[in-house]
Amino acid sequence: MRGADVSSLRRSVDLGARYYNAAGAQADPLDILKSAGVNYARLRIWNNPASGYNNLAKVLLDAQKVKSKGLALMVDFHYSDTWADPGKQYKPAAWAGHTIGTLQSDVYNYTYQVCTALRNQGTTPDSVQIGNEINVGMLWNDGKVVNNDFTNLSLLLKAGYNAVKACNSGTKVIIHTANADNVEHARWFYDGIRAKGVTWDITGLSYYCMWHGDLANLYYVIGDTRSRYGKPVVLAETAYPFTAANADSEPNSVNGSAPCSGYPATWSGQATNFTHVQNTARNAGAIGVFYWEPTWYAVPGNGWDPANINGTGNQWDNMAIFNWTGQVNPNVVWTP
Repeated sequence: MRGADVSSLRRSVDLGARYYNAAGAQADPLDILKSAGVNYARLRIWNNPASGYNNLAKVLLDAQKVKSKGLALMVDFHYSDTWADPGKQYKPAAWAGHTIGTLQSDVYNYTYQVCTALRNQGTTPDSVQIGNEINVGMLWNDGKVVNNDFTNLSLLLKAGYNAVKACNSGTKVIIHTANADNVEHARWFYDGIRAKGVTWDITGLSYYCMWHGDLANLYYVIGDTRSRYGKPVVLAETAYPFTAANADSEPNSVNGSAPCSGYPATWSGQATNFTHVQNTARNAGAIGVFYWEPTWYAVPGNGWDPANINGTGNQWDNMAIFNWTGQVNPNVVWTP
């Protein structure tokens, strides 16, 4: 799974973004990524985002493009109208008053609806994430893990798993956390859901060296998680900056001339970091690595906030593998 999350790409292209390959020629960004070794695309889905992007209608279009390029497809359910991550897991507005019993039906029905719509147009997902970086649960507060009680979360995860398998039994279900930082954190979460009878096919982890520790730690967490649960592991997200500068008025998520020791924020440093992450993951037994939002360069109007997409900037403009005029970093490659 040599992956790229290209969830922001449609908005960027709609706003006039142009992408240039290593030779300097304008090309389709998915073709550029394929030439760099990508064989798998990841698309997030929000229930009803104010921006009108990353909703079902747009994901259906994006899935057609992804599959037309011969790429495999991962769909990343946030179960929210906006970003879901370890610090926030907001219910979609349509589910705001729902309690756990209703939320189980919501998750099942919505997951099945999306998967079936994709299947019916000939773009069945190869894998599906039931939640995004759900370190302490999803659909808060009902699905939040409080006092080590995984009961409600387990009910939601089972609903999502069952919906995916009812749609297409061959689609792999991923349960994704950002717990690559610490083996104890990973064990706490995955032990917790396993004890409640949750089933999944692939364990997904996010790894960013500036937040999750060095490569030796990553190696240990992947190996432990793989052996402890007997399931393949994928790094569903990673990235590194190519510059310490900022392209817009929005503060960057990652700053500094070398956010991780030994890796300067340069094209060379970015590429070397990604190569080392891939090598470490592979050597630890992981089955793939996804670069998060490599095409999201600083295109005015493609802001981070779906509720104010035109009025916010891009916190990731120094983390894409394309610079601010759309030239690709020629040193970034996805390796088998």
